[in-house]
Amino acid sequence: MLVRLTMICNGATAATRRGSFPLDEPLDPRSLTLAKAMRGMLRRADRVWTAPALRARQTAEALALDGSVDPLLADQDHGSWAGKGFDDVQAQQPEGIAAWLTDPHAAPHGGESLADVAHRSSDFMDRLVAERGHTIALTHASVIRTAILHVLGAPLAASRKIDIEPLSVTDFRSDGRRWVLRACGVTFPKSAKPLRP
Repeated sequence: MLVRLTMICNGATAATRRGSFPLDEPLDPRSLTLAKAMRGMLRRADRVWTAPALRARQTAEALALDGSVDPLLADQDHGSWAGKGFDDVQAQQPEGIAAWLTDPHAAPHGGESLADVAHRSSDFMDRLVAERGHTIALTHASVIRTAILHVLGAPLAASRKIDIEPLSVTDFRSDGRRWVLRACGVTFPKSAKPLRP
């Protein structure tokens, strides 16, 4: 039995391009154009799931994918840091940033810890492990990183060593009992030209 899960990271937003903790904001125009250019490069899916955030749902729409929202795919809740620049938060709360970067169970921002995100992504992967066919999940870098760690059995501290680029594709396979990582960080050509309306 072949089970396939393709996770696609949402496109960039104005906040993420500035190095800010994300809010629920729309994709920037370049990400919309790039996502639309990827449409013909994806294999047919038996089901599509998307995170609740606007940027994930817009990525699905730009890819011409009709997805159902799954709360397990939500981005890490950054609490009081949402919308603020990393450098600003680091200047105001250096101990909080240090804890957040080194302790996967820390949530000094009043939102979720990385361990909380890992729990959700593990639940999502465990639910799909025996789901026949191909699932596409439009989600966020934090969820994809923790899914990779779940499959590899790696410690959460290794999350900071995984770079997930906007609109990159991470592919998993399962025999119905366990997952394997097949490809990670695959990106399509960035030379997409703006589509005409």
